[in-house]
Amino acid sequence: MPAHPPPLVHVVDDDPAMRDSVAFLLDTAGFDVRLYEAGAILLKRLAPPVSGCILTDIRMPGLDGLELFRRLRAAGHTLPVVMMTGHGDVPLAVEAMKLGACDFIEKPFDGEALLQALHAALERGGHNGTVDPTLQEFVRRLLTLSERERQVLDHLVAGGTSKEIGRLLDISPRTVEIYRAKVMAKTRAGNLQELVRWAVRAGFA
Repeated sequence: MPAHPPPLVHVVDDDPAMRDSVAFLLDTAGFDVRLYEAGAILLKRLAPPVSGCILTDIRMPGLDGLELFRRLRAAGHTLPVVMMTGHGDVPLAVEAMKLGACDFIEKPFDGEALLQALHAALERGGHNGTVDPTLQEFVRRLLTLSERERQVLDHLVAGGTSKEIGRLLDISPRTVEIYRAKVMAKTRAGNLQELVRWAVRAGFA
């Protein structure tokens, strides 16, 4: 019985050091890796049949990750996409997920977290349309939030800081932190990235 080929990841990042670092990590974990220094190069080189998934930085000169995603879909490419984001790029990542990106991971990221995101993206890419029981459970937990907790969640997903959210809701930043902690506890999200990811996938953002 022939062995399955290793999963393929197309990595797009304009930073050579980041490309090399990610390539080393993925190669060590058993992935087949192809590197691109710009989204335009990926678009030029992708030809059917294509496989695997795409890992792209969201902020790049010229064609950024969001526009790359739009052009991939416009060209008919349906590969799952994971976005790498910098601090403060949550609103961009949310927009990408609303367009259909699988996930986002914030730099600097833990290697294991990146591998999990890629495995999940590859799995989703191969099982479109299936109901995710984890997502269903997350939705049930969201429904337990109070109205104020939902308001705080909405602003967190929009990328608001505690100070900004406090100003918008006319409460202190410290009170925002308390509500944020309650939201994290009720949803059982491990961190803000996980909370935002599931909220978007659940259609609550």
